[in-house]
Amino acid sequence: MKVSVKELEDQRVELTVELPAEELEKGKDRSIKRLAGRINIPGFRKGKAPRKVIETQVGKEYILDDAFDIIYPDALEEALKQEDITPAGKVDLDVKNLKDNEDVVFTAEFTKRPEVTLGEYKGLSIPKKEAAVTDEDVDKEIKRVMTGYGKLLDAEEGHAAQNGDLMTLDFEGFRDGEPFGDGSAKDYILELGSGEFIPGFEDQHLGLKVGDEKEVNVTFPEDYHEETLKGKPALFKCKVNALRIRELPELNDEFAKKAAKVDTVEEWKKTVKDRLTRMEETKALNEQAQAGVEKAAENITVNIPGGMIEDEIDRIMNELALNLEQQGINFDEYLESINSDAGQLREGQRTQAEKNVRTNLMLEEVAKAEDITVTPQDRAMEILMMAMTYNAKPQEINKIIRKQGIEAERNLQQTILRKKTARFIIDNIEGRKKADEDKPTENSEQAKENS
Repeated sequence: MKVSVKELEDQRVELTVELPAEELEKGKDRSIKRLAGRINIPGFRKGKAPRKVIETQVGKEYILDDAFDIIYPDALEEALKQEDITPAGKVDLDVKNLKDNEDVVFTAEFTKRPEVTLGEYKGLSIPKKEAAVTDEDVDKEIKRVMTGYGKLLDAEEGHAAQNGDLMTLDFEGFRDGEPFGDGSAKDYILELGSGEFIPGFEDQHLGLKVGDEKEVNVTFPEDYHEETLKGKPALFKCKVNALRIRELPELNDEFAKKAAKVDTVEEWKKTVKDRLTRMEETKALNEQAQAGVEKAAENITVNIPGGMIEDEIDRIMNELALNLEQQGINFDEYLESINSDAGQLREGQRTQAEKNVRTNLMLEEVAKAEDITVTPQDRAMEILMMAMTYNAKPQEINKIIRKQGIEAERNLQQTILRKKTARFIIDNIEGRKKADEDKPTENSEQAKENS
């Protein structure tokens, strides 16, 4: 096998691989043997038809192509190992010569994985937010439960809107004097104080009465989901059509027994506080973990090729399109609803895509440095978690991955490795208690059975 390397722009590489004609013949033998067991040829038992008959049946071109598909993966893997090059993302193949009794020539063009210099990733000092729950938080949660038992009544004439009221209103949004997509509604029901709308929108409706009209000025948050509206001022013309108030039950021991299955209000409050504290502690730990991985990614030194970022944007866009399709939403209609186009939406993903690529490069480099590998048990556990997510059996998930081929298996292994490496970084955050991963659980025992 002969291999030559040509350096292209932006860390792209073109690998030219030449394989002896004998390798193609071996591929053809395997192809014909595989075909013989699959196709039915009149007059012959399955798997017993002569080679020439099979060639006549399916065509020589088909067999050549199939033979190439059989031999090129190992050849490419060997060529990459020989030249000590690791592709980053997809590999574009181009067959230059594929003829009987001649050497096979093909090229593989891809973005070369960049050199990564690790910074600090072990023993990171990442502060953890205290899990503080106030009496106000407890009262708010209890009120939320009480709201579900409350009665909705039409407000009396002249009632001034206050937090907790349900307001029915019409509104139309304008930016730079022009209406914008998804910024208008009729008879929209809004609970004041819920925080459902842009900051400032609900507050400016407090004190209004049925029939009142008001122009509301707001500024979209910098982290707003729609790129074209981030940090932008807007005006909403609003009209109040109706107001309803909630009549809440009395908070006493009798209601505590009914709503929370406890004997007293005080016991209910303690139960709520304990639960909220556990939730806040979990949230704080998750935020610390995420900050630790992000910090480790910030600490690396790397020149990320533009092609890697473009590939990641492609992945994000494809995932978005798939999610919309699953919800029955047309992609073009979605773009129209957010007053954007595909180019703007794509560009809006660039920062996140670069962050994703940087994090993945860091995780892969840490895995090498720490000799972190994927074990059969790791794979079995990941398959089990996927099966639970999709309400399927582990055997069904395995079957799908096998059917999708070697690329799907590589992606699975890569995903597991990144998760495992992230766990290593998180467990080594300064002052962090290491998760007791060695303790057998119902899931881990089941994973062993399915491995």
